[in-house]
Amino acid sequence: MGRPGNTDMAAETTPPVTIAHAVYALHTASILIGLSSAAFIVTAFVFGLPSIVAVILNYMYRDEARGTFLESHFRWQIRSFWFALLWIVVAVAIGLTIIGLPIAWAIAVGTGLWLIYRIARGWLLLKERKPAPIAATT
Repeated sequence: MGRPGNTDMAAETTPPVTIAHAVYALHTASILIGLSSAAFIVTAFVFGLPSIVAVILNYMYRDEARGTFLESHFRWQIRSFWFALLWIVVAVAIGLTIIGLPIAWAIAVGTGLWLIYRIARGWLLLKERKPAPIAATT
């Protein structure tokens, strides 16, 4: 991090924990937009401006979080976005046929519920200053 008096760049003065909270808030805004509109949660999450801004912030600030418990949160947030996009692509591909529409709908709803879980769990862990779960790599 930069010096306290240095205001040349936001990246130098904004703590990564503040960015992580902001990203969870932006993702939550997208989820609420999805719940309160005709859009699915997952489509509002992937294509909504709040989540797009959130994932950009994740990529901009993740180097500052490296080596801290926040690194897991940045990874958790980024993976939530990209996996949601993947499942939307799968749902659209399946939904191209009339027979696949119920399956596509189920995928979209299931992914929306999964996103609610991931954002809620991640934000609660961040508030407790605990790392987000990370997949085991071997």
